[in-house]
Amino acid sequence: MATLQPLTQELLARAHPPETIERIFGEKIQHRKLRLRQSSPPPSALNARNARRKARQEKKEKERQKPKPLSSRQRRELGLHDVPATGQSYDIYAGLNKLWIGYARELLGRDIYTGGAGAAAKLASAELHGAAAQVVRSRCPGRVGIKGIIVRDRKFVIEIVTQKRGLKVVPKDGTTFRIEVPAPPEDAPAADAEQGARGAAQIFAFEVHGDQLMLRSADRANRKFKQHFLKDL
Repeated sequence: MATLQPLTQELLARAHPPETIERIFGEKIQHRKLRLRQSSPPPSALNARNARRKARQEKKEKERQKPKPLSSRQRRELGLHDVPATGQSYDIYAGLNKLWIGYARELLGRDIYTGGAGAAAKLASAELHGAAAQVVRSRCPGRVGIKGIIVRDRKFVIEIVTQKRGLKVVPKDGTTFRIEVPAPPEDAPAADAEQGARGAAQIFAFEVHGDQLMLRSADRANRKFKQHFLKDL
């Protein structure tokens, strides 16, 4: 402070008369705190920068730990959804067919005995994986008669596992599929449902036009179908 006092008084002498220099220095300058401006960024800016850097590092760590999901094209190229050769046996899917029969009975309810528009509306959005289907009409005569269990319902084709001919890929376009559901006797109790499946005399059969099912099974479940005339039939 002793070294700064002469310099301060010299600067005051340039603007004030000599009798007021001591008063101004003693009242306004001598005991006043000098606050210096920081040359570095404020702590808030440093904290924000560190937070952004930490977030980027955490994101990179998560990307290394969790692999990126495969795209649809990559899954097709790897054949993840294809039925392997060891799994193209009819006996493997016989249990799936029994489960589907129970699902179809629960879906149809009393309509399984009467049919009609109510049953058609339910079957239009029904899941077909596990259903026993037969090709009854097709633009290609060689496909007529293919019979087995549906193991994959794709957008444009249906894959059917047959008892003697293995896996068959049948296009939906121009093909009509017949699907049967064994209906238990109307007076049979619920406990005898499984027994009724083996000895039922009544069969509920319906035909599915592949042209109207050009959708994936997941998309078809949420779609409402309307009755209209099909001129190609």
